[in-house]
Amino acid sequence: MLVESEDSEQIIARVAALDIGKAELVCCVRVPGRGTRRLQEVSTHSTMARSLTELANHLVESGVQRVVMEATSDYWKPVFYLLEAHGLDPWLVNARDVKHLPGRPKTDVLDAVWLAKLAERQMLRPSFVPPPPIRQLRDLTRYRIDLVATRTAERNRVEKLLEDACIKLSVVASDIFGVSGRAMMAALIAGERDPKVLAQLARSRMRTKIGRLEEAFNGHFNAHHGFLLTRMLARLDGIDADIAVLDEQIEVYLAPFAAAAARLDEIPGIGAVAAAIILAEIGTDMSVFPTAGHLCSWAKFSPGIQSSAGKTKGTASTGHGNRYLAQILGEAAIAASRTDTFLGQRYRRIARRRGNKRALVAVGRSILVIIWHLLTDPDATFIDLGPDHYTKHLNPETKRRNHIRQLEALGYTVTLTPAA
Repeated sequence: MLVESEDSEQIIARVAALDIGKAELVCCVRVPGRGTRRLQEVSTHSTMARSLTELANHLVESGVQRVVMEATSDYWKPVFYLLEAHGLDPWLVNARDVKHLPGRPKTDVLDAVWLAKLAERQMLRPSFVPPPPIRQLRDLTRYRIDLVATRTAERNRVEKLLEDACIKLSVVASDIFGVSGRAMMAALIAGERDPKVLAQLARSRMRTKIGRLEEAFNGHFNAHHGFLLTRMLARLDGIDADIAVLDEQIEVYLAPFAAAAARLDEIPGIGAVAAAIILAEIGTDMSVFPTAGHLCSWAKFSPGIQSSAGKTKGTASTGHGNRYLAQILGEAAIAASRTDTFLGQRYRRIARRRGNKRALVAVGRSILVIIWHLLTDPDATFIDLGPDHYTKHLNPETKRRNHIRQLEALGYTVTLTPAA
């Protein structure tokens, strides 16, 4: 039976769309015309600051209600920030959501027109762009992550160089960049080659391994290795100094959000650095994520569901989200897995059945849910449910029945006698 449907197309009256490149952008403005017709203006502008300011003023004068643009590399950032500063409502949209119909020609002008038509019919959704204070904090935390990765790569080069010289220091010492290791490498650079003298530079617990250290330094370290090792250690010291300065600057920019960071620090697996990185990636205003599920879905910590003909297909993979957030949540999950807490027990239970990778994602999602609740309600506090949460809430009858079924499957006859 056919039923009448009243559909009213909600069209945004005044909208603009931008197709952004490195040197120039194409702007399409669509405003109401006579009757149901629409007026359209397409123009090309330079991405220099003066031209962008003129464009922003023109959009303000035209009464544009919304400006949409694709997330093209980093070229969208100066345009977005400048329009935002002029009081406009810029939307950053995912290029995957803006797909042309098959057979349509593709040019910058047609892209801008197509984007404007989709925007005016509200067929697009905005990406999350944090406010300026969070963006500045994010710049610092992301640069710190990149520097830590660079430092790790440089340390690997040092270890490979020592291996090239048949110096087996990394076999004996768990950290060749500790006090003892740095003293020994400094002596190598200075020209010392006697294994006994080098081994005597060991400090504290390393002195119990002097015999193995003497054997480890029986290599062929020469001036060539010394030159390279000098450069590498100097680079490592420079990176360490830069990270220390960044940490001080992060504390300054984190000060307005210190209360939120302190509350996140209470979660197992999350420390001061991890709390700063998480706040820099998701911000403190959870109104942009209506529920904890929305936050997990945005971060790609929710399994994808693909169902057809009544059957679930695919591997339920989460997809790729914010790599900085995913990395820190993975590290937090690993740290939490080593604790005697609810999150630690959750990791171990899932890892036994489904493997470590799925357990990491599950615990990472749990941490995200906790974070959402802590940031949504200022009065909320973190309370650990404890490692025995699952056993306390397990039905004893179900557990007894499962054990009996497993023993009977092994060929046993089970008789239960209540304990005294």
